[in-house]
Amino acid sequence: MKIFIVTDMEGVCGVVNFNDWVIPEGMYYELGKKLLTFEVNAAVAGFFEAGADEIYVADGHGHGGINHELLDNRTYYINGFPGKWPFLLDRSFDAIAWIGQHAKAGTEYSHLTHTQTLRYLDCTINGLSVGEFGQLAACASFLGVRSIFASGEKAFADEAQNLVDGIETVWVKEGTTPGKGDECSEEEYEKRNLSAIHMHPERARCLIKESAKRALTRFINDRESFRLLDLKPPYRCVMKYRSSGNDPAYTVYSEHSDDIIKMMNGKFQII
Repeated sequence: MKIFIVTDMEGVCGVVNFNDWVIPEGMYYELGKKLLTFEVNAAVAGFFEAGADEIYVADGHGHGGINHELLDNRTYYINGFPGKWPFLLDRSFDAIAWIGQHAKAGTEYSHLTHTQTLRYLDCTINGLSVGEFGQLAACASFLGVRSIFASGEKAFADEAQNLVDGIETVWVKEGTTPGKGDECSEEEYEKRNLSAIHMHPERARCLIKESAKRALTRFINDRESFRLLDLKPPYRCVMKYRSSGNDPAYTVYSEHSDDIIKMMNGKFQII
């Protein structure tokens, strides 16, 4: 049983804001990496207890979010993604999971929410609104790899459950900011969605381990209970961007007749 884990930082319990926690210049960046790595280790422990044979951990945070020395030594670590999507995921994997993920741009009551960058307003694939999770889940479904587990903030857990039938989720903190913020520029949106209620990191890790073990156990017994995204060709991705400084808002798109991964990696044209 071969598992692919993709990580991010903004959805990790105890990670409080952008400037101090998730960029190399931040005073708590190294601590943020430790918190993420410990959450990954919790999921890894649960997966191995359930019967995993191989686990690959793909560092999905732009600046890097994994402390490799602290990472469970039974895993393989992936850093850097030639060809971009789907981050070296291929058909040899049985299942995919997410750790430390945040909700998509424009989500209410979310924490540090965005899609790729703070300038994104929305992304749709064949009309379905998706964030970073949904984009990769769509690629995984195209490859026949099922999404079985995801952890992060509560708004993201809700998003994952609404998008992928059967997925197991754990939320470790809850955003408290109402409204979508669609009216915001990039600069304004960066200062939004900064408040949250966090559980204790040790409790978060216990929940992650238990849920990961439950997810893989169920997958081994009944993989069909985790549904693939039902996206049919031709594929069209539309990305809308906010205004930023003196640059106005704009929209781009990419299309492909029968390959969703080639579409995601294709050249986007301005509408």
